[in-house]
This record gives sequence, structure tokens and C-alpha cells, in this order.
Amino acid sequence: MLKKILVSAFLFIACIPPVGQAGSADTVMIAGRLSYIKAKAIVVLPDAYIESNINFPVVYLLHGWSGSYRNWYDKTDLEQLADKYALIIVCPDGGYAGWYLDSPIKPVAGYGTYIGQDVVEYIDRHYRTVPTAGGRALCGLSMGGHGAFYLLVKYPETFSMAGSMSGVMELTSYAQRYGVTDLLGAFDTNQQIWADFSCVSLVDSLVDLDKFILIDCGINDPFLESNRKLHQLLVDAAVKHDYTERFGGHNWDYWRDGLEYHLLFFTKNGLSGEKM
Repeated sequence: MLKKILVSAFLFIACIPPVGQAGSADTVMIAGRLSYIKAKAIVVLPDAYIESNINFPVVYLLHGWSGSYRNWYDKTDLEQLADKYALIIVCPDGGYAGWYLDSPIKPVAGYGTYIGQDVVEYIDRHYRTVPTAGGRALCGLSMGGHGAFYLLVKYPETFSMAGSMSGVMELTSYAQRYGVTDLLGAFDTNQQIWADFSCVSLVDSLVDLDKFILIDCGINDPFLESNRKLHQLLVDAAVKHDYTERFGGHNWDYWRDGLEYHLLFFTKNGLSGEKM
């Protein structure tokens, strides 16, 4: 009799969900309506998404060069963070070396249009989001840091905030590397194009836009100088932003530590849900 009671108690306890269980994740395929790209994305939902009728803000989390849509999800606990900050977190694919821009030397739209329009439209159609610029933020590492800043400038009506970790902010410093030549042409004959697509050349476009920008980079990061240059240009142009240098290099230890800092920055600056 005692054995039966113990077995029943064990089965009952096993069916109870763990306290503080984090959100859930969907893997979706997003085909571009305006671009040729079709790629997977991970959508992380907080527990409150199921338990309430609130529309949730969205953070678009961009991976780095040679990465994929799975990087952030595999390397960090996005479900716990989505739950803690009551956010939908979307990890789209930016291509092996897509750089989150539309190539001026190719006849079809690229990852700039795909992320800035196609992915956003898909997420708003299929999930309960805050479908305004005030409900959307961008965040990324390395190539994705460049992408977050670049897309904020190119789509100011779509996004209100951007966070860059270890961003590659000056493409002209890395000619012949990281696949940029395939998108912008040979550097020697297309130097102005390379300059135009670099974040350090986009500062004037942010004047009077009142966006929220966070830039951070490790003191041992190879891209530190381009981040310092962008920071100084933003200061000179009186563009409001936060800038931080922390101990660390260009690696996942640094990015894992920094992600929650960025999510907290977004939340404190007004990225929040609203009732339907």
C-alpha cells in the first residue's frame, strides 16, 4: 500500500511544471515578400504571451558574420530573458555574410529589406506584437551590431532603438575581408559606396530623430577603434546615445554578459507591451 502511495505521489509531482518556467520558442520559415530571401528564424515568446491578452514589444536579435539564426538561441538563455523582460525575441537569419544591407551591385534586394520589412511584417501578422516603431528594437553582435545601427538609420519609421555589441562600424577598414566585396564591389573602384554603407557615415541621418542607441565594445576587441570613432561622431553631432567599453574581447563570453544589459536598456527607455 505504501509503495502505491509513493508511486502515485511521484507521478503527481512529475506532472507539475517547474516554478519559474521560462517562455517557449518557435522555429518559423520566413519568405521575403519584397526580397528573394527565404530563411528560418527563431521566435521566443514569454510565458505571459499565453497567459494574457497583451501585445508584446519585439527585439530583433542579429547574429554575426559566418553565423546563423540559431547562434543567439544556442549560446544564451533567451527563453528566460524573454520571460524576465516580457519581450518577444526574434532571431532572424542575416546570411553568412549578408551584412544586413541591400547590395547596390546586385539586381535583387538583400538582407536590409528582408530584415527591415519582410521579417517585421511576418512577425506582426503572426504574433501579438506592438506594431509600431516604439514597440520594436534591434540588437546585434559584430556584423549584427553593424546591422542594428544601420537598420535603425534606414528604417526609422519601423524601429525606435538599437543596441550594438562589438559592432563593425567602419567597413572601409576591412577591405577584401568578411565577404563585403561581394556586396559592395572592389574597394579600390567603389570606395564611396563602401563609405556610404559604413555606420560612421550615417550619423547625420540620426540628428533630430530621437532614437535610443546603445553601443558597447570590449577593450580587447579588434573593432574597438571604429566604435570609438562612431561614439565621437555621435557626440559631435549631438545625437543622444549610451556608449560603454567593458573588459573583454570579440567572443561569446562578452556577448552573453552584454545581452541582458541591452534588454534592460530597451525596457528602461520605454520598450513595453500594451493591451489589445
